[in-house]
Amino acid sequence: MAKCDEGYLCDVCGADVAEITESDLYLRYVIGMIDPETLHTTPERHIRCNAALAQFIVDDAFPPVVIEGTFDKRTLDPAYVRERESLVTRGWRRLHEVTSQEAAIINYPLPEIRARNEQRAL
Repeated sequence: MAKCDEGYLCDVCGADVAEITESDLYLRYVIGMIDPETLHTTPERHIRCNAALAQFIVDDAFPPVVIEGTFDKRTLDPAYVRERESLVTRGWRRLHEVTSQEAAIINYPLPEIRARNEQRAL
């Protein structure tokens, strides 16, 4: 089977990442963790398969993710956690917005990330 026919398989669990709203890759792109130039070469995962990031999504529509150990947000600086929760939650919500729009992929990121990307391009 050709690579393009396989879909996007999760690098962690191996299952298909069927929807953009489940995509850790696109979430990281939307919040500025993935450069647009490397989006096509970066491995895919389900958001929940990247628990270290998923734990920062705080929304009634997203069942909480709790992790133990070094990356547990409960052990991190509270100011950092609030900032991270705000960013990642806004990014997750943005993924849901773009599914109902016909936006170009370059317009998927949050406004401040788009501005940063545009500034870098200059």
